Amino acid sequence: MDDNDRVELLEGLRTTRAIRRYRPEPVPDGVLRDILFAATRAPSGSNRQPFRFMVFTDSERSREVKELIARGAREIWGGKRTNEGYDEGSGRVADSPKARMAATMQHYVENFADVPVLVLAINLRYRGKVQIEGASIYPACQNLLLAARGLGYGGALTGFHGPVEAELTTLLGLPDHAQIAATITLGKPAGGHGPVRRAPIAELVFGDTWGEAPIWAVDPEGTRFTAKMPL
Repeated sequence: MDDNDRVELLEGLRTTRAIRRYRPEPVPDGVLRDILFAATRAPSGSNRQPFRFMVFTDSERSREVKELIARGAREIWGGKRTNEGYDEGSGRVADSPKARMAATMQHYVENFADVPVLVLAINLRYRGKVQIEGASIYPACQNLLLAARGLGYGGALTGFHGPVEAELTTLLGLPDHAQIAATITLGKPAGGHGPVRRAPIAELVFGDTWGEAPIWAVDPEGTRFTAKMPL
């Protein structure tokens, strides 16, 4: 890894964007080992570590899994693009944030089967088939994405497995108590990372009165913000 790719922890937290465009090159085994090792160091309820990760690169099985989830990606994005009006209003203006997001997502799903690495984050349920114990698996997913950022790579977490989860479960021979919690794509960014845009800290962090930010809840100089999203 180029030393120029290395970032310190807080910088990584500020700049780990969802990366959906990748260079057409494999991720070295040593890098995958370091990324997945970081994922396995995450906290979990009662330290049970119920998370498991399946990693797909370029084998015949990997290609089959990628093609299957690509189908789910197209189904989910197609519905979202229509239902949320990505081609209406400002979406008709080529350089608007809405249009740029639509173009990025369209490219992502159209090329999903060719991503360098696909990771399935799987939760082993120990309370029966209830709602996923997210606190015991999503920290591991975030560790994975931060490690990728720290090593000069990037990724995006999705739920694109949803429409084809039953087929995936059968294809991969997953046990009954296994639940796919996330589909994560990884690769060398075709573009780059940069400061993420979020709502101002004062809108998200309160003191001892609901809705009132403490006086120290001030964004660092130069922070860029996203449009406020409805709840």
